Amino acid sequence: MPTETASNWKTCLCAGLALLMSGTAHAAGDTACGEEMPCVLENGEYYIHLPDNLPADQPLGAIFYLHGHRGKAVNAIRNKNFQKMADELGVAFVAVQGVNGTWSFPTAPRNLRDETVFFEDVLQDLETRFKVDRDRTLLSGFSSGGFMTWYLACENSDRFAGYAPIAGAFWEPLPQDCPTRPPYLFHTHGTSDTVVPLEGRWLGGGRWKQGDVHESFAIWRRQNGLGDTAPQTFTDGKLTCERWQPKTGLLELCLHNGGHSVEAGFIRRVWHELGEMKGWTNKG
Repeated sequence: MPTETASNWKTCLCAGLALLMSGTAHAAGDTACGEEMPCVLENGEYYIHLPDNLPADQPLGAIFYLHGHRGKAVNAIRNKNFQKMADELGVAFVAVQGVNGTWSFPTAPRNLRDETVFFEDVLQDLETRFKVDRDRTLLSGFSSGGFMTWYLACENSDRFAGYAPIAGAFWEPLPQDCPTRPPYLFHTHGTSDTVVPLEGRWLGGGRWKQGDVHESFAIWRRQNGLGDTAPQTFTDGKLTCERWQPKTGLLELCLHNGGHSVEAGFIRRVWHELGEMKGWTNKG
């Protein structure tokens, strides 16, 4: 009898612990996300890598990354160079997933999601869940993700503190103007890029055309009285850059001799530049 009683007690204890753990997990629900576990929202998902040492004396900033065509955000979150960059800068690295690996910018072949609403939801979720400071955010994207970055900057330049598109600008027909003040826009592109050439190229048998990068910049320049203004020129490592200074914001085009490629160093450089301009640089 004592043996049976002890056995029943252990069974009840185990069952109770299991129920408690189940209830805890259920209570956590979708909030339990990070690294390769996506944070799921109503209209999509994102992945986040938090720095090894969260900054205790300042708000948490975040670098956002948008993948290329048919890409997967989880591959970006696995990228050791991106992780190292985030750890050394003391910022969150956020890789956002496009629907079926695509982005729904205005002139895209397919529009599968209202990206304006979705990115606002992502920012709100990060602020609530991880206490990310929305005033310390940089949106970067590569190739198709670069296209999306340009359109988000055009639609509302204040949504992110800065924008760092890589190898991707507007598509034709290019916008006539952007209904917002100039962003802090730092564009990086390879002069030997054949996937997204600087002058753009036709796709889909002539149905769509990537826009010319210089013409994309011209929209911002004309809109801000800089159409005939010569840029400041400088070099930064392997980058040759041109910079225009509107009354607010910044327009910068940096070229390298390579092809269709992205490097963590391109994004790290912009974070430092943006931080100096905004007054919140964390050297790393």
